[in-house]
Amino acid sequence: MPENALHIVLVEPEIPPNTGSIARLCGATDTVLDLVHPLGFAIDDKHLKRAGLDYWPFVRINHWPSLDAFLQQQDEHRLYFLTTKTRQSYTEARFRPGDHLVFGKETKGLPEDLLKLYSDRCLTIPMSNTHIRSLNLAMAAGIVLYEALRQIRR
Repeated sequence: MPENALHIVLVEPEIPPNTGSIARLCGATDTVLDLVHPLGFAIDDKHLKRAGLDYWPFVRINHWPSLDAFLQQQDEHRLYFLTTKTRQSYTEARFRPGDHLVFGKETKGLPEDLLKLYSDRCLTIPMSNTHIRSLNLAMAAGIVLYEALRQIRR
């Protein structure tokens, strides 16, 4: 896996099929999956494995003990935080190889203090129907990842 691979970062994911689907997406696109603990499930969960099927050997996964541990090892200029609490669309970002797309847990998203600290690095996926709170985590990761790949591979 090249050093300049894109990363999808899941902060304390809670739903095994979402993480399994994202792992499969990462395997298909040579994207690194970073899992920030604590996880809301066991890594050997049958639902997690079912969603990833037989693709797990092709996915590079980094495990981080906490969000602070993850952040301390990163270049903050390579981080993009996905949230419904901003107006800046993911299509306005200019992605580069090695960027990290950071997604929060399904029920709460990313911590408010983190979003405030990195408000200039926050992105959202615009939705026209205001009655829908957010998209499924795996769907959101796929949308943003493929935009980043489109920009990089022009």
